[in-house]
Amino acid sequence: MRVCVPGLALAALWVPLLRAQDAGLPPEWEVRKNLASLVEQTNRLGPLLSAVKPETWVEKGAPEAYQAQWKSVLSQSDYLVGSAGELAADSERLTVALETLFRMQSLDSLLVSLQEGIAKYQNPALAELIRGAMSDGAAGREWLRQYVVQLASVKEGQFKVMDAEAQRCRTMLLRQPPPQKSPDKKALPK
Repeated sequence: MRVCVPGLALAALWVPLLRAQDAGLPPEWEVRKNLASLVEQTNRLGPLLSAVKPETWVEKGAPEAYQAQWKSVLSQSDYLVGSAGELAADSERLTVALETLFRMQSLDSLLVSLQEGIAKYQNPALAELIRGAMSDGAAGREWLRQYVVQLASVKEGQFKVMDAEAQRCRTMLLRQPPPQKSPDKKALPK
């Protein structure tokens, strides 16, 4: 088995380079702080959403789909809090960052539609409170969008460096002469 020994020796040199690329990301404590703020903003919606009673809207002519939408809002809210917690625990996991972003965007979309139903079939003031809570969290949502883009950029840079190093090792291995066959012991004269 051949090993790209110079590549292993150089790994000690390019690992700091990979870490230096992380300089584009905010420090871990800041990520945790911003995610905690996002969770707090999401949790503020809880009492407002518990005041929503879509089952009573049907009597006023609302489509029954609002009930399913309201349940989806509650689920997405819980999922967002969970994925934000996961991201806070390991802030450089791109898949978790994307999941958190997608859950946040899904919650936003569902809430916008649900607000219309709340304003029309229940209480315009409650819809306005939910809209206000969403506005209060706008900075946190924008921060998450930017963080995911930065994280993806850093990960892409890391993959490029690792790929270049792997290609360099492959090239070195292909340039090495094939190993010499050892003479067969039976063929040696005694």
